[in-house]
Amino acid sequence: MVEQERIAAYLFSLEKDMPDFLDALEKEALLKQVPIIRKSTQGLLRFLMASFCPKELLEIGTAVGFSGILMMTYLREYRSDAHLTTIEKVSYRIKEAEENFKKVGLKEQVTLLSGEAKERLLELAGQKAEYDFIFMDAAKGQYLHFYPTVKSLLRPGGLLVSDNVLQSGTIVESRYAVARRDRTIHERMREYLYELTHDPEMETVTLPMGDGVALSYKKVSNRLAMRQK
Repeated sequence: MVEQERIAAYLFSLEKDMPDFLDALEKEALLKQVPIIRKSTQGLLRFLMASFCPKELLEIGTAVGFSGILMMTYLREYRSDAHLTTIEKVSYRIKEAEENFKKVGLKEQVTLLSGEAKERLLELAGQKAEYDFIFMDAAKGQYLHFYPTVKSLLRPGGLLVSDNVLQSGTIVESRYAVARRDRTIHERMREYLYELTHDPEMETVTLPMGDGVALSYKKVSNRLAMRQK
């Protein structure tokens, strides 16, 4: 464990410095104990923005806007037409997020939807919305329930990123080794990972970084057809 912490600390020391406004927002969020993405996930998202360059992004779980601002900040280095739709249900966090998006000049590039994620996702599906990149970082016990709608919103060739899928390492434990209050989330997350990794329309890899991140690529149908010949 100590060795892993030393390796993580070394790798973090190699990371590029964030812009001052992101650094300040991260420190403020941590001080207020707002759950935001970990350092390793920050680096992964920065890499994905540069390599994937999505135009339409969907985020499930805005909090105070840190991850959304991070993605859009690094993405606008490569394209100016990107747009983020982000969903949050906690009213006071919605207000903070709106202020933060406005403060960094992203108000016109971000649509913040308030309310329960399940309802907002169904509304987006009804509007036949489609996204190149979806970041799932909401209530972990709901990932499994969100997945069918989220998958329908992801365009072929798009990428779904699911954060915190290893549940602080408890995902490998028997349900009886997990505290009773956490067993439902534990079971649902295991089911979610099984669904992701066994869905024939998706290609998924789970990275043991941070608290676990699953990357799921939605296959393009003509590529599937070519493989089957």
